[in-house]
Amino acid sequence: MKNFYDVLNRYVSENQPHFGDGESVLTLLYEAYSECNRLDDARVKADFNELYQLMNGMELRDMDKIIYPVCKLCRDHERSGFVEGIRIGIRLAQELKK
Repeated sequence: MKNFYDVLNRYVSENQPHFGDGESVLTLLYEAYSECNRLDDARVKADFNELYQLMNGMELRDMDKIIYPVCKLCRDHERSGFVEGIRIGIRLAQELKK
């Protein structure tokens, strides 16, 4: 296993990865995960329904001024939680190896 790890490590150091639009490998993992695992569960839908009810009577443009930042905040929060969870998992694996 160590031989495989050494070869893989050497390959990655000689061939730097290209992340495309992603900021890091963890970001790419999150993007792939979120594409395969939609998180629009009943609770999230109910929360958005409540938000829409609170905005009842507002013009669409005014609603968009609220909804777009809220959705961006939710996405960024979800991504940072996912990435931090992976980091903690990696750290745990490292500590268990000691």
